[in-house]
Amino acid sequence: MLKKISVLMLMLVPFLLNAQTNDFYDDAETNLLPLGTITIGGEISNPGIVDVSALQLRSVVVKEAVLHETTDQFTGAYRFDGYSLYDLLNQVVLKKKNEAAFPPIIDLYVEVENDKGDKVVLSWGEIYYPIHRHEILIATQVARIVPSKTKELWPLPVESKLVVASDLLTHRNISNPTKITVRSYEGEFTIKKGMKPMYADSFSILDGKAIKETVTNLPGLSSMIFPSVFYGRGTGIHGTTPFEGVLLKDVLAKYFAKDVESLKTGIFVMTGKDGYHAVYTYSEVMNRNDQAEVLLFNSAKDEDGGYFKLFPAADFFSDRAIKSLESIRFDRD
Repeated sequence: MLKKISVLMLMLVPFLLNAQTNDFYDDAETNLLPLGTITIGGEISNPGIVDVSALQLRSVVVKEAVLHETTDQFTGAYRFDGYSLYDLLNQVVLKKKNEAAFPPIIDLYVEVENDKGDKVVLSWGEIYYPIHRHEILIATQVARIVPSKTKELWPLPVESKLVVASDLLTHRNISNPTKITVRSYEGEFTIKKGMKPMYADSFSILDGKAIKETVTNLPGLSSMIFPSVFYGRGTGIHGTTPFEGVLLKDVLAKYFAKDVESLKTGIFVMTGKDGYHAVYTYSEVMNRNDQAEVLLFNSAKDEDGGYFKLFPAADFFSDRAIKSLESIRFDRD
């Protein structure tokens, strides 16, 4: 027994001496980011002050970059530790204003504001539907991810920070968040639950109420094939047939160019022929760093769900995969 313990101690010596491990993301000092008071409200029945005392600390790694005049500008690489919005919002009791007319939660979104007046928007879907959960944090710790050769030291944040790990341009990573508000999208929708047959031979692209274009055929863009296990939150497995279509962001790019305000507060509302609709943020459609894109495809032979459909590759569930797509509306919160 003593011999076994001695061998184990010898194996541990290198780690005890320099704390070096195979983890690339823990080589630099971890710095604390003071967390102030955060209130939560909106369409919930239990508003109040956020209590993180019982929450698990989550961790993400982020390469931060911002929109620049000529090219995207890199600002630093970090490991952030903190409390996920998934966990923070898990105890709120939803009280949707429009629940009687539209019970599904996929039209919800969350505003996060700070003490400086900055505001960003996150869809309920990108918080609760992703395959990769807990990637949106309010960070209370940060460590640089230092290049082993250049040893560059990026500027360190000094306040708590909202961090959206799936964003390419990180304008939604605002400092010192102090307020969270849950909202449902306010709009006029004619809900026809159980509509059969359901078929829309075109869809409109709108900026607010102004129609930019009515789409009857997919544009000449590169086709993509996304393998899938298509699974619904209520009805379970739908199938395993791959989806083939074009990236939705490529279809929308000519109408909705990237700017800071769109990246922070832009919303797309996708609506089907029956009024079923889902909220996506501009950033989760147009500004991903994980290539888990939203696919737009057609299904002309499907008399109950065609012609155009969406497939959100980042989502575990199929709930936001709008079929018989009739409109895509852009709004800013």
